[in-house]
Amino acid sequence: MDNRLEDLQRFYELMAELDSCIEGKHLLRDCHGRMNWPLRGVYFFFEDGEVRGQSGNGPRVVRVGTHALKSGSRTSLWKRLSQHKGVALSGGGNHRGSIFRLIVGTALLERDGLTSESWDNRKSTAPREMRLAEQQIEQLVSGVIGAMPFLWLDVGDDPGAESERGIIERGSIALLSNWRKEPIDPPSSSWLGNYCNRERIRSSGLWNSNHVDEAYDPNFLDILESRVEQMRRRR
Repeated sequence: MDNRLEDLQRFYELMAELDSCIEGKHLLRDCHGRMNWPLRGVYFFFEDGEVRGQSGNGPRVVRVGTHALKSGSRTSLWKRLSQHKGVALSGGGNHRGSIFRLIVGTALLERDGLTSESWDNRKSTAPREMRLAEQQIEQLVSGVIGAMPFLWLDVGDDPGAESERGIIERGSIALLSNWRKEPIDPPSSSWLGNYCNRERIRSSGLWNSNHVDEAYDPNFLDILESRVEQMRRRR
């Protein structure tokens, strides 16, 4: 635990530096594609009411993600973020294209006593009638995710198994996760994720399923630090 606590402290020091590099956290609801996004990167979401305890003061990271890890993928950072954000005009979105939206929706359904027979199915497409029936939940999900402050890190390497984006994502999630560990910076009792029907979400304290059960390699912090430093020098 001592090493993990020290590594978490170092991780959040880098988050603070990244915060200054992009002039503060942004809200996804206020973002659009005309902003000066890097082509590729890693993102770190926070959430109101979710604060750190043992590793220091301030908000805790509740989700880490990236994109374009498969060779040949052309998905951009903003494209991935926009899938989480949803559709500005309707306030809705497509949870079948965003696991983040899907799991937040399951938690809202449970917490608020709502029902949807189709929300948690794994079909990649759905008929119009089904999507219309889900519209209220999509709007609620957009409101929740859109209000989460987040940071992004420019990591412009090529898609592939050795991508530094993947290394940073996996290492960050594994470090932050409380899955089957002595908890550090656990979620609050009122955290929405406590209502999610995925045990990995509830037990890890993150809106992530992948990598929460893995051991982290602390060397990822060196890569993270190097990438943050590159952004700092470009300011």
